[in-house]
Amino acid sequence: MRAAPELTVVIPIHNEETILADSVAGLLDRLPAVAPSFEILLAENGSNDGTLAIAADLAARHPEVRFFSAGEPNYGKALRRGLEEARGELVVCDEIDLLDLDFYRAAIGLLRSRRADMVVGSKLAPGARDERPWLRHLASQVLNGLLRLTLDFKGTDTHGLKALRREPLLPVARACVVERNLFASELVIRAERAGLTVVEVPLCVREKRSPTINLVRRVPEALGNLATLVYVIRFKEK
Repeated sequence: MRAAPELTVVIPIHNEETILADSVAGLLDRLPAVAPSFEILLAENGSNDGTLAIAADLAARHPEVRFFSAGEPNYGKALRRGLEEARGELVVCDEIDLLDLDFYRAAIGLLRSRRADMVVGSKLAPGARDERPWLRHLASQVLNGLLRLTLDFKGTDTHGLKALRREPLLPVARACVVERNLFASELVIRAERAGLTVVEVPLCVREKRSPTINLVRRVPEALGNLATLVYVIRFKEK
């Protein structure tokens, strides 16, 4: 077995056959500039196109690439398993349509110096620029407003790019109770509540393709998961 790398990049993927190979190739070219040793862990979840076959091919051709399939369309389940299977001391949780190396540089510097346990790439922090469609930008604002109102969230964003020190954050990930897209929010909120140092850096977000999951269809599920999270944190765990 190869020695454990310093950095693991975990990327949940769902129906990404059009951009997966090129995106991973670009990441393989650029990552040596930010980490002396790394691996890319593709967390496939419930694709019904050629995504899984492409991930397997990439892993066969590149020793730095690994993959697994979560077997169902479940972002949170895939991300949690990715954190569990990561071999690096540092972990970046990325999106295949973002891959922002400026974020990597800033976040890895903060983690290496122990100035942060988790770094969140915020689309809503001062200095950020969100070039996504207005409805998605509004949805991010509404969700994070609800998290501040119901769970005393202190930051500006929870979903999207994150970097973390795996050792202190793995128990936090395992304590999370919701899956799918709100898992990422719960992870950040639990890290805050555990007293870990969470630092935000502003992002410029420009997606490479349209979302693979319809935003409107996600709303009822997100609200249900939020209600579950509020109940567990506010009442059950007291």
